[in-house]
Amino acid sequence: MVPRQAASLALLAILPAATALAQLRVPPIPVDSQRGVIRHIGEMVVAIDDRAMQLAAGAQIRDQQNLIIVPTAIPQVGAWADYVVGGDGQVLRVWLLSPAELAVPKPGTGGG
Repeated sequence: MVPRQAASLALLAILPAATALAQLRVPPIPVDSQRGVIRHIGEMVVAIDDRAMQLAAGAQIRDQQNLIIVPTAIPQVGAWADYVVGGDGQVLRVWLLSPAELAVPKPGTGGG
């Protein structure tokens, strides 16, 4: 086999693994994050489990593909998310959950 063909076959063999790795969140969602249904209310305000909360300045919201999105990109009907709240009670980080992530129970909460 020609070295070029061997390299192509090797690349084809590892491509599925690379795709799977690309779907993992880096860095991972913190274990101490909270879980709830989030929706955008307006400006820098979201509702988490129907409780209005202010987004902190510089808050990050990541979608299921781990891309940073603006608050208005949160689905209008709401979405399951893990989130971190700062000491001042403002939401610092949000991760919209994929079905696979939602299926993993949060430690100490008894589920999703």
